[in-house]
Amino acid sequence: MSLLAVTLLLAIPLHYLWRTVRLSSPWPRLFLGTAARICGARVRVVGVPLKRDVFYVANHVSWIDILAIAGASGTAFVAKAEIREAPVVGWLATLNRTVFVAREDRLGVAEQINALRETLAENWSVTVFPEGTTTDGRSLLPFKTPMLKVLEPPPPGVMVQPVLLDYGPVGADIAWIGDETGKANAMRLLARKERFRVAVHFLEPFYPRDFPGRKLIAAESKRRIEAALSVVMCGPVPPFIGHDAWAGKGDTLPGVLAAGLERPAPTA
Repeated sequence: MSLLAVTLLLAIPLHYLWRTVRLSSPWPRLFLGTAARICGARVRVVGVPLKRDVFYVANHVSWIDILAIAGASGTAFVAKAEIREAPVVGWLATLNRTVFVAREDRLGVAEQINALRETLAENWSVTVFPEGTTTDGRSLLPFKTPMLKVLEPPPPGVMVQPVLLDYGPVGADIAWIGDETGKANAMRLLARKERFRVAVHFLEPFYPRDFPGRKLIAAESKRRIEAALSVVMCGPVPPFIGHDAWAGKGDTLPGVLAAGLERPAPTA
């Protein structure tokens, strides 16, 4: 924690200095990439991230995802509105031009989409996690589409690049799942002595105009991520068994298995 604090104290004044002279600040990206390493992540980039005019669509496993993707690409993010109110974390998110969305505020969707368009124009890249929550790193949830409405129609020249985050065999232990609180998950990960690897796969991008409508864009993004994940797993991707399955069972896949919990049959 102390090393993270020192890194932050060094990065913040430099960030504001760059912004004062109207230069594009590299410091949020450098800080987030360094923070990932301090937290134990050894990030490996697979593929080539597009540098600008790109909408990254990624699977979601942990808050480490943000550090890994931002460190590799400098992207901004879409986050839940309540993150803005979180001590320190909310303020840090604003430094990286995070777009905060209130998913229950259906009347404010147009305003949120406009904010997303502005961020994409200013920051060159934006990342969304369309599953809406985290999984165990070895499965996927349906991709929700509201924030993909910004691509109806797509801004000129913008491409969609699917991103697979792969934590390998430790994914279920790193993942924020079950009834574990965000604070408990953060403290548990920071207390880990073992380093862990995370591969950020920047998959083949595509033009959203070739898949008109947010539902088709979401479906194509999920198809590509699922195909890449099946290659990594050397087999089909199983359905996510759900956060409730982990509640009170140790919060991780090893805890679930130790408790003898059986996977429920997938529902239609």
